[in-house]
Amino acid sequence: MTGLLEPHAIGAPLERLDGRAKVTGTARYAVEHLLDDPVYLHPVQSTIARGRIAAVDPRAAEALDGVVAVITPANVPRLSPGDDRELTVLQSEEISYRGQFVAAVVAETSEIARQAADLVEVAYHEQPHDARFSADRDDLYAPGVVNPDYPTDTLDGDPDAALAAAAVRLDATYTTPMEHNNPMEPHATVALWADDTFTLYDSTQGPNRVRDSIAGLFGLPSDRVRVIAPYVGGGFGSKTVHPNVVLAALAARTVAGRPVTFALTRQQMFSLVGYRTPTIQRIRLGADADGRLTAITHDVAEQTSRIKEFAEQTAVPSRGMYAAPNRRTTHRLAALDVPIPTWMRAPGECPGMFALESAMDEMALACGLDPIEFRIRNEPGVDPETGLPFSSRGLVGCLREGARRFDWQRRDPTPAARREDGWLVGTGVAASTFPAIRIPGSAATVRRVRDGRYRVEIAAVDIGTGAWTALTQIAADALDVPVEAVDLEIGDTALPPGSVAGGSSGTASWGWAVVDAAREFREKYGPDPEEGDEAGGVMPDNPDAERFAMHAYGAQFAEVRVHADTGEIRVPRLLGVFAVGRIINPRTARSQLIGGMTMGVSMALHEHSVLDPRFGQVANHDFAAYHIAANADIGLIDATWIEEDDPYVNPMGAKGIGEIGIVGTAAAIANAAYHATGIRVRDLPLTADRFLH
Repeated sequence: MTGLLEPHAIGAPLERLDGRAKVTGTARYAVEHLLDDPVYLHPVQSTIARGRIAAVDPRAAEALDGVVAVITPANVPRLSPGDDRELTVLQSEEISYRGQFVAAVVAETSEIARQAADLVEVAYHEQPHDARFSADRDDLYAPGVVNPDYPTDTLDGDPDAALAAAAVRLDATYTTPMEHNNPMEPHATVALWADDTFTLYDSTQGPNRVRDSIAGLFGLPSDRVRVIAPYVGGGFGSKTVHPNVVLAALAARTVAGRPVTFALTRQQMFSLVGYRTPTIQRIRLGADADGRLTAITHDVAEQTSRIKEFAEQTAVPSRGMYAAPNRRTTHRLAALDVPIPTWMRAPGECPGMFALESAMDEMALACGLDPIEFRIRNEPGVDPETGLPFSSRGLVGCLREGARRFDWQRRDPTPAARREDGWLVGTGVAASTFPAIRIPGSAATVRRVRDGRYRVEIAAVDIGTGAWTALTQIAADALDVPVEAVDLEIGDTALPPGSVAGGSSGTASWGWAVVDAAREFREKYGPDPEEGDEAGGVMPDNPDAERFAMHAYGAQFAEVRVHADTGEIRVPRLLGVFAVGRIINPRTARSQLIGGMTMGVSMALHEHSVLDPRFGQVANHDFAAYHIAANADIGLIDATWIEEDDPYVNPMGAKGIGEIGIVGTAAAIANAAYHATGIRVRDLPLTADRFLH
């Protein structure tokens, strides 16, 4: 790799360049693209969890004034056969989960479409279903890999023997519940089929993935599908390709020439666009008399769907977080008649580190050590899993800086020792990690346009993370021009390809492509380019990825208050300190880190999708019953970072920050709750009843 870019625009705390458009309402999200002569779609969903459609009677719906079409498995356009059964919408009568699409209505207004959908009569041949998840099922199996391509199981040394010989041992089970992504903008699409070409305005994290999926399903060349997504109202992993996008395209093909608008309701999102799988995690730790780990085992059970496998990489962070010569991790799945799980902010690291960091807190106490000192004592010199040196590893720096800022040295380690006005008060800490991911396939174009300006194009997408601003800053640095001279174009598959906005990889992947294009431009045209000059670039392979282990790290500190009489729990203070390479924009970076930590508070205190196994349906499928953190739940929250120079990850020296903020937060809160009450809760969320012993 060449050296880091010299910081000019990079590091400046610019206001969001898209901020004015968003607050004034001129930023158009998916269904706000107003096309001529629109129609509206509403689905009919299965009311059984397993079986077959016996008959669909659309006559009452078709008779309703304003109905344009009723789409059923009998008249739907045929899709090309493929391996992804989630996306073969309405192609057979088979029912694989409750809430699956079984028909759809297209009408002149959304109200008529919804009314007509209720009039479609569907009869079923129902079959017994299984929606009960537990770790003691006799049909658990090992997937081939866990997301995306990690080994399912790993074994180093002899952990069972090491545990038997350990001076101090821990054997505990931790659980996290099913949780649902709930971005503020629901999954939504406007689809138009005209001139043998699809145009989709979609709320997506991956416009190119949507394009390629729709092209494949409909047997089209990719250049006959265009996906446009300039603004996306959040995603957290869920906004990729799901049945709703396919149904919108099927409807557009059915009513060719008229744009079809389809926005999911909040209730529909609980069965159609994925969720974080529930986990049951057994962790065993062994340590010598000095508090140095000799063994780590992390065994995970989680659920997937019978129709399509998704294996969350829950135990993967335990493979490289702490030094121990003997280690084992395993993943086992229960395939159930339920919707398909998917990515949710920090898949793997988020639930896995809740268990590991809770266990590390318990083990520190068992060893008679401060939780920070115990973690530092088990800091590895090289990556325990690969043996590679770290490109940079700032965990110890984060722990020490966080301890200083949080006034940790004044902490009384005795549980339940501090009471204020009826509240038990405690503090806790947990570490965070997330890999420095780069996704191949991104390309960018730089063009000199009029008035000495530069247009930079890449089909990246901003899901609220600040990509509009960060990529502009990166381009300005690479071109050695002011930020004001750069016009960025993103969110359209007509532009050079961009990888998905996921895995905290966007800035690293897209930014590298932009840098490569800018360097090519400057080498080709020199300091005085002319209007119309143009050059392209791609994100290249990084040879340093074979030489170093690359991760971001952090430490979260929480103060928790638990009411002694009611068990009510509050988090008045939360601090995160991170080592995430060079910060492109401190303003947007802090926003991302605080957003992740806020979501971690939500995970710790509230979020729990309650699946009723009798019906295979989430019972609390709206914001009235699925609780997320609100303003009143968030007290004093702060995020900061330590300086970290990592020239190996990419030419910007940046690591992803979109997900690491959530990773350690729930564990820090759970550890603080134990310190406040002396009650160890190993199951999320931390509800009041758990502290009323």
